[in-house]
Amino acid sequence: MSPSSERNLQAVNLPDDWQPDGWRRRTARQLPVYPDAAALADVQQELRALPPLVTSWEIQNLKQQLADAQEGRRFLLQGGDCAENFGDCTSDIISNRLKVLLQMSLVLVHGMRLPVVRVGRFAGQYAKPRSADTETRDGLTLPCYRGDVVNAPAFTLEARTPDPRRMIKAHARSAMTMNFVRSLIDGGFADLHHPEYWGLDWVGESPLAEEYQRMVSGLGDAVRFMETLAGTQVHNLNRVDFYTSHEALLLPYEEAQTRQVPRQWGWFNLSTHFPWIGVRTAALDGAHVEYFRGIRNPIGVKVGPTSTPDDLLRLIDVLNPDDEPGRLSLIHRMGATQIGERLPALLDAVRREGRRVLWICDPMHGNTESTSNGYKTRRFDNIRSEIEQAFELHAAAGTRLGGVHLELTGEDVTECMGGARALTETDLERAYKSQVDPRLNYEQALETAMLIVRKHAQGARA
Repeated sequence: MSPSSERNLQAVNLPDDWQPDGWRRRTARQLPVYPDAAALADVQQELRALPPLVTSWEIQNLKQQLADAQEGRRFLLQGGDCAENFGDCTSDIISNRLKVLLQMSLVLVHGMRLPVVRVGRFAGQYAKPRSADTETRDGLTLPCYRGDVVNAPAFTLEARTPDPRRMIKAHARSAMTMNFVRSLIDGGFADLHHPEYWGLDWVGESPLAEEYQRMVSGLGDAVRFMETLAGTQVHNLNRVDFYTSHEALLLPYEEAQTRQVPRQWGWFNLSTHFPWIGVRTAALDGAHVEYFRGIRNPIGVKVGPTSTPDDLLRLIDVLNPDDEPGRLSLIHRMGATQIGERLPALLDAVRREGRRVLWICDPMHGNTESTSNGYKTRRFDNIRSEIEQAFELHAAAGTRLGGVHLELTGEDVTECMGGARALTETDLERAYKSQVDPRLNYEQALETAMLIVRKHAQGARA
Protein backbone atom coordinates (compact mmCIF):
# COMPACT_ATOMS: atom_id res chain seq x y z
CA MET A 1 0.00 0.00 0.00
CA SER A 2 1.38 3.43 -0.92
CA PRO A 3 1.87 6.09 1.79
CA SER A 4 -0.90 8.19 0.26
CA SER A 5 -3.30 5.22 0.21
CA GLU A 6 -2.44 4.46 3.85
CA ARG A 7 -3.14 8.08 4.83
CA ASN A 8 -6.50 7.96 3.05
CA LEU A 9 -7.44 4.69 4.77
CA GLN A 10 -6.49 6.12 8.17
CA ALA A 11 -8.35 9.33 7.50
CA VAL A 12 -11.59 7.38 7.01
CA ASN A 13 -11.38 6.34 10.64
CA LEU A 14 -11.20 9.88 11.99
CA PRO A 15 -14.16 10.91 14.17
CA ASP A 16 -16.33 12.81 11.67
CA ASP A 17 -18.17 14.60 14.47
CA TRP A 18 -15.09 15.95 16.24
CA GLN A 19 -13.72 19.50 16.49
CA PRO A 20 -11.16 20.94 18.92
CA ASP A 21 -13.88 22.89 20.75
CA GLY A 22 -16.38 20.01 20.87
CA TRP A 23 -15.48 19.33 24.52
CA ARG A 24 -17.48 22.44 25.46
CA ARG A 25 -20.71 20.46 24.96
CA ARG A 26 -19.70 18.01 27.70
CA THR A 27 -19.35 18.27 31.46
CA ALA A 28 -15.92 19.72 32.21
CA ARG A 29 -14.30 18.89 35.54
CA GLN A 30 -11.32 20.58 37.16
CA LEU A 31 -11.54 23.77 35.07
CA PRO A 32 -11.25 27.24 36.64
CA VAL A 33 -13.98 29.83 36.34
CA TYR A 34 -12.58 32.87 34.54
CA PRO A 35 -14.35 36.09 35.54
CA ASP A 36 -13.92 37.70 32.10
CA ALA A 37 -15.03 35.48 29.20
CA ALA A 38 -13.98 38.05 26.59
CA ALA A 39 -10.45 38.19 27.99
CA LEU A 40 -10.26 34.39 27.87
CA ALA A 41 -11.37 34.36 24.22
CA ASP A 42 -8.75 37.01 23.36
CA VAL A 43 -5.99 34.95 24.95
CA GLN A 44 -7.08 31.84 23.07
CA GLN A 45 -6.96 33.75 19.80
CA GLU A 46 -3.46 34.98 20.66
CA LEU A 47 -2.35 31.42 21.45
CA ARG A 48 -3.62 30.18 18.08
CA ALA A 49 -1.29 32.63 16.33
CA LEU A 50 1.85 31.66 18.31
CA PRO A 51 4.29 29.08 16.92
CA PRO A 52 3.71 25.50 18.04
CA LEU A 53 5.90 24.03 20.78
CA VAL A 54 6.39 20.65 19.08
CA THR A 55 6.01 19.25 15.56
CA SER A 56 3.76 16.60 14.09
CA TRP A 57 6.73 14.48 12.93
CA GLU A 58 8.18 14.47 16.48
CA ILE A 59 4.76 13.29 17.70
CA GLN A 60 4.68 10.54 15.08
CA ASN A 61 8.21 9.44 15.98
CA LEU A 62 7.23 9.14 19.63
CA LYS A 63 4.13 7.15 18.72
CA GLN A 64 6.30 4.63 16.86
CA GLN A 65 8.66 4.34 19.84
CA LEU A 66 5.72 3.75 22.16
CA ALA A 67 4.47 1.06 19.77
CA ASP A 68 7.89 -0.58 20.13
CA ALA A 69 7.57 -0.35 23.92
CA GLN A 70 4.20 -2.12 23.71
CA GLU A 71 5.99 -5.04 22.08
CA GLY A 72 8.85 -5.10 24.60
CA ARG A 73 11.43 -3.56 22.29
CA ARG A 74 11.79 -0.37 24.37
CA PHE A 75 11.10 0.87 27.90
CA LEU A 76 9.49 4.21 28.74
CA LEU A 77 10.94 6.54 31.36
CA GLN A 78 8.58 9.44 32.06
CA GLY A 79 9.51 11.85 34.82
CA GLY A 80 9.62 15.40 36.08
CA ASP A 81 7.98 17.87 38.42
CA CYS A 82 4.52 17.36 39.86
CA ALA A 83 3.79 20.93 38.74
CA GLU A 84 6.21 23.36 37.14
CA ASN A 85 6.49 26.89 38.48
CA PHE A 86 7.20 29.93 36.36
CA GLY A 87 10.03 30.84 38.72
CA ASP A 88 11.78 27.51 38.09
CA CYS A 89 12.35 28.22 34.40
CA THR A 90 16.10 28.63 34.96
CA SER A 91 19.09 27.04 33.27
CA ASP A 92 20.30 25.24 36.42
CA ILE A 93 16.94 23.67 37.28
CA ILE A 94 16.25 22.61 33.68
CA SER A 95 19.73 21.14 33.13
CA ASN A 96 19.68 19.29 36.48
CA ARG A 97 16.26 17.83 35.65
CA LEU A 98 17.61 16.68 32.29
CA LYS A 99 20.74 15.25 33.92
CA VAL A 100 18.85 13.07 36.37
CA LEU A 101 16.59 11.71 33.61
CA LEU A 102 19.65 10.97 31.47
CA GLN A 103 21.33 9.25 34.42
CA MET A 104 18.25 7.14 35.04
CA SER A 105 18.02 6.21 31.36
CA LEU A 106 21.70 5.24 31.38
CA VAL A 107 21.02 2.85 34.27
CA LEU A 108 18.00 1.39 32.45
CA VAL A 109 19.81 0.99 29.12
CA HIS A 110 22.80 -0.61 30.81
CA GLY A 111 20.78 -2.98 32.98
CA MET A 112 17.78 -3.84 30.78
CA ARG A 113 19.64 -3.95 27.45
CA LEU A 114 16.78 -2.02 25.87
CA PRO A 115 16.51 1.41 24.24
CA VAL A 116 14.77 3.86 26.55
CA VAL A 117 12.04 6.30 25.49
CA ARG A 118 12.72 9.48 27.45
CA VAL A 119 9.68 11.65 28.19
CA GLY A 120 9.85 14.62 30.53
CA ARG A 121 7.01 15.88 32.70
CA PHE A 122 7.96 19.43 31.78
CA ALA A 123 7.61 22.27 29.28
CA GLY A 124 3.90 22.49 29.99
CA GLN A 125 3.13 20.82 33.34
CA TYR A 126 1.75 24.06 34.81
CA ALA A 127 -1.79 22.94 35.74
CA LYS A 128 -2.82 20.66 38.60
CA PRO A 129 -6.14 19.07 39.57
CA ARG A 130 -7.37 19.77 43.08
CA SER A 131 -9.69 17.99 45.46
CA ALA A 132 -11.75 21.14 46.11
CA ASP A 133 -12.59 24.30 44.16
CA THR A 134 -11.97 26.59 47.12
CA GLU A 135 -9.72 26.90 50.14
CA THR A 136 -10.59 28.51 53.49
CA ARG A 137 -8.15 30.06 55.93
CA ASP A 138 -9.12 32.02 59.03
CA GLY A 139 -12.65 32.42 57.75
CA LEU A 140 -11.59 33.64 54.29
CA THR A 141 -12.58 31.45 51.31
CA LEU A 142 -10.75 31.83 47.98
CA PRO A 143 -10.34 29.77 44.81
CA CYS A 144 -7.80 26.97 45.22
CA TYR A 145 -4.38 27.21 43.59
CA ARG A 146 -4.59 25.27 40.29
CA GLY A 147 -1.05 25.81 39.04
CA ASP A 148 0.82 28.78 37.62
CA VAL A 149 -1.01 28.58 34.28
CA VAL A 150 -4.24 29.47 36.14
CA ASN A 151 -3.42 31.54 39.24
CA ALA A 152 -0.77 32.15 41.90
CA PRO A 153 -0.26 30.34 45.23
CA ALA A 154 -0.35 33.42 47.50
CA PHE A 155 -3.52 33.43 49.59
CA THR A 156 -4.99 36.71 48.35
CA LEU A 157 -7.99 37.45 46.15
CA GLU A 158 -5.79 38.98 43.46
CA ALA A 159 -3.41 36.02 43.35
CA ARG A 160 -6.10 33.33 43.41
CA THR A 161 -8.39 34.88 40.77
CA PRO A 162 -7.93 32.86 37.53
CA ASP A 163 -6.10 35.01 34.96
CA PRO A 164 -6.14 33.88 31.28
CA ARG A 165 -2.98 35.89 30.53
CA ARG A 166 -1.09 33.27 32.50
CA MET A 167 -1.61 30.90 29.55
CA ILE A 168 0.60 33.18 27.45
CA LYS A 169 3.26 33.06 30.17
CA ALA A 170 3.00 29.27 30.32
CA HIS A 171 3.45 28.99 26.55
CA ALA A 172 6.50 31.28 26.68
CA ARG A 173 8.17 29.36 29.50
CA SER A 174 7.39 26.04 27.86
CA ALA A 175 9.02 27.32 24.68
CA MET A 176 12.10 28.53 26.59
CA THR A 177 12.38 25.18 28.37
CA MET A 178 12.11 23.20 25.14
CA ASN A 179 14.56 25.49 23.37
CA PHE A 180 17.14 25.02 26.12
CA VAL A 181 16.66 21.23 26.28
CA ARG A 182 16.97 20.91 22.49
CA SER A 183 20.08 23.09 22.50
CA LEU A 184 21.70 20.99 25.23
CA ILE A 185 20.96 17.73 23.43
CA ASP A 186 21.99 19.00 19.99
CA GLY A 187 25.19 20.39 21.54
CA GLY A 188 26.29 16.98 22.79
CA PHE A 189 25.07 17.25 26.39
CA ALA A 190 23.64 13.72 26.09
CA ASP A 191 26.67 12.20 24.32
CA LEU A 192 26.95 8.52 25.29
CA HIS A 193 30.70 8.74 24.70
CA HIS A 194 30.89 10.90 27.82
CA PRO A 195 28.16 9.90 30.29
CA GLU A 196 30.44 11.09 33.09
CA TYR A 197 29.48 14.62 32.08
CA TRP A 198 25.95 13.98 33.33
CA GLY A 199 27.06 13.84 36.97
CA LEU A 200 25.54 16.07 39.61
CA ASP A 201 27.47 17.34 42.60
CA TRP A 202 26.07 14.58 44.83
CA VAL A 203 27.50 11.65 42.87
CA GLY A 204 30.82 11.50 44.71
CA GLU A 205 29.14 11.40 48.13
CA SER A 206 26.09 9.22 47.51
CA PRO A 207 25.83 5.66 48.89
CA LEU A 208 24.92 4.75 45.30
CA ALA A 209 27.97 6.43 43.76
CA GLU A 210 30.12 3.33 43.35
CA GLU A 211 27.38 1.33 41.62
CA TYR A 212 26.54 4.23 39.33
CA GLN A 213 30.18 4.83 38.37
CA ARG A 214 30.56 1.14 37.47
CA MET A 215 27.64 1.53 35.08
CA VAL A 216 29.14 4.68 33.56
CA SER A 217 32.45 2.90 33.04
CA GLY A 218 30.74 -0.17 31.61
CA LEU A 219 28.73 1.82 29.11
CA GLY A 220 31.79 3.80 28.02
CA ASP A 221 33.74 0.58 27.49
CA ALA A 222 30.85 -0.90 25.46
CA VAL A 223 30.69 2.14 23.19
CA ARG A 224 34.44 2.06 22.57
CA PHE A 225 34.31 -1.71 21.89
CA MET A 226 31.56 -1.29 19.28
CA GLU A 227 33.49 1.48 17.56
CA THR A 228 36.67 -0.58 17.54
CA LEU A 229 34.84 -3.44 15.81
CA ALA A 230 33.17 -1.09 13.34
CA GLY A 231 36.35 0.84 12.63
CA THR A 232 34.39 4.10 12.85
CA GLN A 233 32.33 6.11 15.27
CA VAL A 234 28.90 4.65 15.96
CA HIS A 235 26.26 7.10 14.81
CA ASN A 236 23.54 8.61 16.99
CA LEU A 237 25.41 8.08 20.26
CA ASN A 238 26.14 11.78 20.63
CA ARG A 239 22.49 12.70 21.09
CA VAL A 240 19.20 11.22 22.26
CA ASP A 241 15.54 11.72 21.48
CA PHE A 242 13.70 13.58 24.20
CA TYR A 243 9.98 14.25 24.39
CA THR A 244 7.65 16.34 26.53
CA SER A 245 4.43 15.47 28.30
CA HIS A 246 1.89 17.09 30.58
CA GLU A 247 -1.57 16.49 31.93
CA ALA A 248 -3.82 18.20 29.40
CA LEU A 249 -6.06 19.57 32.12
CA LEU A 250 -6.73 23.16 31.09
CA LEU A 251 -8.80 22.54 27.96
CA PRO A 252 -9.01 26.17 26.75
CA TYR A 253 -5.19 26.14 26.57
CA GLU A 254 -5.05 22.76 24.81
CA GLU A 255 -7.81 23.64 22.35
CA ALA A 256 -6.00 26.80 21.25
CA GLN A 257 -2.91 24.80 20.32
CA THR A 258 -4.69 21.98 18.49
CA ARG A 259 -4.03 22.36 14.79
CA GLN A 260 -4.04 20.77 11.38
CA VAL A 261 -0.68 20.69 9.61
CA PRO A 262 0.36 20.44 5.93
CA ARG A 263 0.69 16.96 4.42
CA GLN A 264 -0.89 15.32 7.46
CA TRP A 265 -4.48 14.31 8.14
CA GLY A 266 -6.28 15.03 11.37
CA TRP A 267 -5.60 17.27 14.34
CA PHE A 268 -2.49 17.45 16.54
CA ASN A 269 -2.06 18.98 19.97
CA LEU A 270 1.15 20.89 19.30
CA SER A 271 1.66 22.02 22.90
CA THR A 272 3.24 18.67 23.83
CA HIS A 273 4.20 15.31 22.40
CA PHE A 274 2.39 13.14 24.92
CA PRO A 275 -0.65 14.52 26.79
CA TRP A 276 -2.44 12.47 29.41
CA ILE A 277 -5.81 12.40 31.20
CA GLY A 278 -5.83 12.28 34.99
CA VAL A 279 -8.00 10.08 37.18
CA ARG A 280 -10.25 13.01 38.14
CA THR A 281 -11.10 13.84 34.51
CA ALA A 282 -11.33 10.40 32.87
CA ALA A 283 -15.14 10.19 32.88
CA LEU A 284 -16.34 8.48 29.72
CA ASP A 285 -18.90 11.21 29.02
CA GLY A 286 -16.67 14.06 30.18
CA ALA A 287 -15.08 16.96 28.34
CA HIS A 288 -11.51 15.67 28.59
CA VAL A 289 -12.24 12.27 27.03
CA GLU A 290 -14.20 14.04 24.28
CA TYR A 291 -11.20 16.26 23.54
CA PHE A 292 -8.65 13.44 23.63
CA ARG A 293 -10.53 11.11 21.30
CA GLY A 294 -9.93 13.41 18.33
CA ILE A 295 -6.23 14.29 18.54
CA ARG A 296 -3.56 12.19 16.79
CA ASN A 297 -0.96 12.42 19.58
CA PRO A 298 -0.12 9.32 21.54
CA ILE A 299 -2.10 9.72 24.75
CA GLY A 300 -2.05 8.40 28.28
CA VAL A 301 -4.82 7.75 30.81
CA LYS A 302 -4.29 7.45 34.55
CA VAL A 303 -6.03 4.36 35.93
CA GLY A 304 -6.83 4.34 39.65
CA PRO A 305 -8.07 1.77 42.19
CA THR A 306 -11.73 2.60 41.52
CA SER A 307 -11.47 1.71 37.80
CA THR A 308 -13.50 -1.33 36.75
CA PRO A 309 -12.72 -3.66 33.83
CA ASP A 310 -15.93 -2.71 31.99
CA ASP A 311 -15.34 1.02 32.37
CA LEU A 312 -11.73 0.68 31.25
CA LEU A 313 -12.65 -1.32 28.15
CA ARG A 314 -15.28 1.26 27.19
CA LEU A 315 -12.70 4.00 27.62
CA ILE A 316 -10.27 2.13 25.38
CA ASP A 317 -12.99 1.76 22.73
CA VAL A 318 -13.55 5.53 22.72
CA LEU A 319 -9.91 6.61 22.78
CA ASN A 320 -8.42 3.97 20.49
CA PRO A 321 -11.26 2.41 18.48
CA ASP A 322 -8.91 1.22 15.70
CA ASP A 323 -6.40 -0.37 18.11
CA GLU A 324 -3.62 1.81 16.66
CA PRO A 325 -0.13 0.79 17.83
CA GLY A 326 1.49 3.36 20.11
CA ARG A 327 -1.73 5.34 20.47
CA LEU A 328 -2.81 4.55 24.04
CA SER A 329 -0.89 4.15 27.29
CA LEU A 330 -2.59 3.11 30.53
CA ILE A 331 -0.79 4.53 33.56
CA HIS A 332 -1.89 2.61 36.64
CA ARG A 333 -1.53 4.33 40.02
CA MET A 334 -3.07 2.09 42.64
CA GLY A 335 -0.95 2.49 45.76
CA ALA A 336 1.22 -0.19 47.32
CA THR A 337 -1.61 -1.51 49.52
CA GLN A 338 -4.18 -1.80 46.71
CA ILE A 339 -2.32 -2.75 43.55
CA GLY A 340 -2.38 -6.47 44.31
CA GLU A 341 -6.15 -6.46 44.67
CA ARG A 342 -7.14 -3.94 41.99
CA LEU A 343 -4.76 -4.33 39.05
CA PRO A 344 -5.08 -8.03 38.04
CA ALA A 345 -8.72 -7.79 36.89
CA LEU A 346 -7.85 -4.83 34.66
CA LEU A 347 -4.86 -6.61 33.15
CA ASP A 348 -6.91 -9.73 32.50
CA ALA A 349 -9.74 -7.79 30.84
CA VAL A 350 -7.48 -5.88 28.45
CA ARG A 351 -5.43 -8.98 27.59
CA ARG A 352 -8.57 -11.04 27.04
CA GLU A 353 -9.92 -8.47 24.57
CA GLY A 354 -6.57 -8.39 22.76
CA ARG A 355 -6.26 -4.60 22.98
CA ARG A 356 -2.86 -3.04 22.28
CA VAL A 357 -1.88 -0.69 25.07
CA LEU A 358 1.34 0.32 26.79
CA TRP A 359 1.13 -0.41 30.51
CA ILE A 360 2.98 2.11 32.68
CA CYS A 361 3.36 2.12 36.46
CA ASP A 362 2.95 5.39 38.38
CA PRO A 363 4.07 4.45 41.92
CA MET A 364 3.77 8.01 43.21
CA HIS A 365 0.16 9.16 43.29
CA GLY A 366 -1.36 6.22 45.15
CA ASN A 367 1.18 6.49 47.97
CA THR A 368 0.73 10.07 49.16
CA GLU A 369 0.21 10.69 52.87
CA SER A 370 0.44 13.55 55.38
CA THR A 371 2.84 13.57 58.32
CA SER A 372 2.21 14.68 61.89
CA ASN A 373 4.17 17.88 61.21
CA GLY A 374 1.89 18.82 58.31
CA TYR A 375 3.93 17.79 55.26
CA LYS A 376 2.53 15.87 52.31
CA THR A 377 5.00 13.07 51.60
CA ARG A 378 5.57 9.62 50.12
CA ARG A 379 7.52 6.73 51.59
CA PHE A 380 10.21 5.30 49.33
CA ASP A 381 9.42 1.82 50.63
CA ASN A 382 5.85 2.14 49.30
CA ILE A 383 7.08 3.45 45.94
CA ARG A 384 9.49 0.53 45.68
CA SER A 385 6.78 -1.93 46.71
CA GLU A 386 4.35 -0.73 44.07
CA ILE A 387 6.97 -1.02 41.32
CA GLU A 388 7.99 -4.51 42.43
CA GLN A 389 4.38 -5.67 42.65
CA ALA A 390 3.64 -4.19 39.23
CA PHE A 391 6.36 -6.29 37.58
CA GLU A 392 5.12 -9.40 39.36
CA LEU A 393 1.44 -8.83 38.56
CA HIS A 394 2.12 -8.20 34.89
CA ALA A 395 4.22 -11.36 34.67
CA ALA A 396 1.45 -13.37 36.32
CA ALA A 397 -1.19 -11.94 33.96
CA GLY A 398 0.84 -12.52 30.80
CA THR A 399 1.07 -8.79 30.14
CA ARG A 400 4.10 -6.50 30.03
CA LEU A 401 5.06 -3.52 32.18
CA GLY A 402 6.53 -1.18 29.59
CA GLY A 403 7.39 1.94 31.53
CA VAL A 404 7.33 4.03 34.70
CA HIS A 405 5.87 7.47 35.41
CA LEU A 406 7.62 9.35 38.23
CA GLU A 407 7.51 12.73 39.93
CA LEU A 408 11.12 13.72 40.48
CA THR A 409 13.56 16.58 40.46
CA GLY A 410 17.27 17.09 39.90
CA GLU A 411 17.45 19.23 43.03
CA ASP A 412 18.58 18.28 46.54
CA VAL A 413 15.10 18.26 48.09
CA THR A 414 13.76 16.30 51.06
CA GLU A 415 10.13 15.61 50.18
CA CYS A 416 9.89 11.79 50.12
CA MET A 417 10.95 9.74 53.14
CA GLY A 418 13.36 6.83 52.96
CA GLY A 419 15.78 5.92 50.21
CA ALA A 420 19.53 5.42 50.39
CA ARG A 421 19.95 8.12 53.03
CA ALA A 422 16.91 6.93 55.00
CA LEU A 423 15.25 10.37 55.15
CA THR A 424 12.83 10.69 58.07
CA GLU A 425 9.88 12.91 58.92
CA THR A 426 12.17 15.45 60.59
CA ASP A 427 14.31 15.66 57.41
CA LEU A 428 11.34 17.00 55.42
CA GLU A 429 11.73 20.44 56.98
CA ARG A 430 15.28 20.81 55.65
CA ALA A 431 14.52 21.20 51.94
CA TYR A 432 10.81 20.81 51.17
CA LYS A 433 10.17 22.99 48.12
CA SER A 434 7.18 21.54 46.27
CA GLN A 435 3.98 23.61 46.32
CA VAL A 436 1.82 20.62 45.37
CA ASP A 437 3.08 17.00 45.55
CA PRO A 438 6.33 15.52 46.97
CA ARG A 439 8.98 14.46 44.47
CA LEU A 440 11.84 11.99 44.49
CA ASN A 441 15.16 13.79 44.78
CA TYR A 442 18.07 13.01 42.45
CA GLU A 443 19.36 10.21 44.66
CA GLN A 444 16.00 8.51 45.21
CA ALA A 445 15.30 8.74 41.47
CA LEU A 446 18.55 6.97 40.62
CA GLU A 447 17.84 4.33 43.26
CA THR A 448 14.45 3.77 41.61
CA ALA A 449 16.13 3.17 38.24
CA MET A 450 18.45 0.60 39.83
CA LEU A 451 15.45 -1.08 41.44
CA ILE A 452 13.68 -1.33 38.06
CA VAL A 453 16.75 -2.94 36.51
CA ARG A 454 17.01 -5.53 39.28
CA LYS A 455 13.30 -6.38 39.10
CA HIS A 456 13.41 -6.61 35.29
CA ALA A 457 16.39 -8.95 35.52
CA GLN A 458 14.55 -11.20 37.99
CA GLY A 459 11.62 -11.43 35.58
CA ALA A 460 13.91 -12.24 32.66
CA ARG A 461 15.48 -15.13 34.65
CA ALA A 462 12.10 -16.52 35.74
